[in-house]
Amino acid sequence: MASITSTKSFEKGQFVYRSGEKKEKLFVLHTGRVKIYRLSSDGREQVIRMVGPGQFIGELALFSKKASSDYAVAMESSTMCMIEGPALKGLMATHPSIGLKVMEELSGRLENSESLIEEITLHTVEQRLANFLLAESAGKDEFTLKMTKGDLASQLGMTQETLSRKLAVFQENRMVVLKGQRGIVIADREALEDVAGGGD
Repeated sequence: MASITSTKSFEKGQFVYRSGEKKEKLFVLHTGRVKIYRLSSDGREQVIRMVGPGQFIGELALFSKKASSDYAVAMESSTMCMIEGPALKGLMATHPSIGLKVMEELSGRLENSESLIEEITLHTVEQRLANFLLAESAGKDEFTLKMTKGDLASQLGMTQETLSRKLAVFQENRMVVLKGQRGIVIADREALEDVAGGGD
């Protein structure tokens, strides 16, 4: 593997790749965080996902002749291992377990994308936000958002103003307590679960 890989560091705000570029590389994140997003025709940003250590990006370029339609930007100082695409394809041919691992990751992302489409299409703004808070808390009473509120709003399919307004309503109703810019305390999990399920 060492012969087909290289390591590169990216500073906060630096692009790993841009829409329209064709990079036949697989990027495996060692440290840091990377945001994957797209831009609409009117310039609005749609966050696709946030990537953390151990996850990889750029895999679609290995299996498609089309240029990338996404942007990947470092959200903090990040280090990545870059694997050359043609060589990786050869390795996958001789070591099927590697190909299966890539397929497993892609399958998980497809499932997440379908869930996100369902959330935006079928659920209200309040339901989307409540579901996110419950999932992100992972059973804990307090957690810190891993992204800015602007990025979270984009990922949930709402404006930042709407997100701030709904969080304020949740706090007024004593379901959550907001601490600083990104800290959130789950004050009434049962009430949140009721909102997530479509209750009043």
